[in-house]
Amino acid sequence: MPVPGPGYSITVRVEAPATASAAGDLVSAVGTRGGVVTAFDVTESHASTIVVDISANATSEAHAKEITDHLDTLDGVKVRKVSDRTFLIHLGGKIEVTSKVALRTRDDLSRAYTPGVARVCQAIAANPEDARRLTIKRNTVAVVTDGSAVLGLGNIGPAAALPVMEGKAALFKKFANVDAWPVCLDTQDTEEIIRTVQLLAPVYGGINLEDIAAPRCFEIEARLREMLDIPVFHDDQHGTAVVVLAALRNALRVVGKDMNDVRVVVCGVGAAGSAIIRLMLPLAPAHVTAVDVAGIVHPSRQGMDTNLAWIAEHTNADGQQGTIADALVGADVFIGVSAPGLFGADEVATMAADAIVFALANPDPEVDPAEAQKHAAIVATGRSDYPNQINNVLAFPGIFRGLLDAGARDITDGMMVAASAAIADVVAEPNASFIIPSVFDTAVAPAVAAAVRQAAEQHLSVTQAAAEADEAADA
Repeated sequence: MPVPGPGYSITVRVEAPATASAAGDLVSAVGTRGGVVTAFDVTESHASTIVVDISANATSEAHAKEITDHLDTLDGVKVRKVSDRTFLIHLGGKIEVTSKVALRTRDDLSRAYTPGVARVCQAIAANPEDARRLTIKRNTVAVVTDGSAVLGLGNIGPAAALPVMEGKAALFKKFANVDAWPVCLDTQDTEEIIRTVQLLAPVYGGINLEDIAAPRCFEIEARLREMLDIPVFHDDQHGTAVVVLAALRNALRVVGKDMNDVRVVVCGVGAAGSAIIRLMLPLAPAHVTAVDVAGIVHPSRQGMDTNLAWIAEHTNADGQQGTIADALVGADVFIGVSAPGLFGADEVATMAADAIVFALANPDPEVDPAEAQKHAAIVATGRSDYPNQINNVLAFPGIFRGLLDAGARDITDGMMVAASAAIADVVAEPNASFIIPSVFDTAVAPAVAAAVRQAAEQHLSVTQAAAEADEAADA
């Protein structure tokens, strides 16, 4: 059942009689309608009336209106204004550009702009690599979307996707001091997206693809990785996979199981589910079963796209067919990145002892966490109001910080596995309610950045050595 939260937070300005019980009456009125008061401020006080701002959390827009309407029915109370606090923080956007250099004198202007800037332009023209050192490319990421798969909202287009991309950019800056900028493209044509990103890439040190629908997202990422000399990272795929593997590593520690011995069910084989499977398989789990809307994925299924065919070939070694309920029988781990309300406690009871359930569909998970906890040893969700929140913000800021610091030209599975291990290691002593760090743990991003930078530098060293060997052989 939904609970009041800050996503539906309102501030109601009301005029009320100046009585001894006024404050209590107003707070009680919000509570009787299921709201949670978070602030109470008297803004005006007169002989017979007071004006009060009451901030409260609700469960939905309709619930917020119900609370407001109820306040307006109280004797002597008049609602003057209602403000949606979520919309307020988005007014004018959530990010801005600020100058890193002072422009106070003619000398400042001559160095930052003409004529001095021409010298820097000529230096980059002579040595294009200097762009990484002498421009924003050194610390800037493009957050690219076509608006086709935004959160749980679906295909809402580039303009409606912009608030999410702004938020992503704000998180980059907050957690890893990476400058990021939204690039919302008014096209959902694969070729146009690829060409557009290729054209704008010279400005950026990395590309974060975001909220692009599967299966197009797989081809877009793969081809951009081939053609660009900067890392391309689809966060819906790999950010999710990195954090899931970090949480799973610690969950297995808590229940005393080894990855090589466990049976894993992954429900949802879109961008996130496919990436989880691909990053997990090299760690050699005993058995992986993928499930989508049509049931268990198996090699004899007809009409599979390229991604699903790959999943069918590399999972479900037993060739099992059936439903999600069939897949769960005897499973040690369930990882859901699919849809709400797919099963209940009875199905969890059929899993192996000390089962691990990651029900990550947002806002409503595949199984009610309270129901899952009746039989599972560890339960995680993507929500902030339950323990063990699996959230991509634990991964992408630190990953890009490490890539930028290393001057990386690409990103490998090895770098992502290193990031996953770094996240897990931040939790020194995991337990059933604490298998993953808080998103506000300031140790996470630096740890991830250091691990990714080390892995990236090792990769670069190996790549350079191989290139030099090839040159020597050709000579």
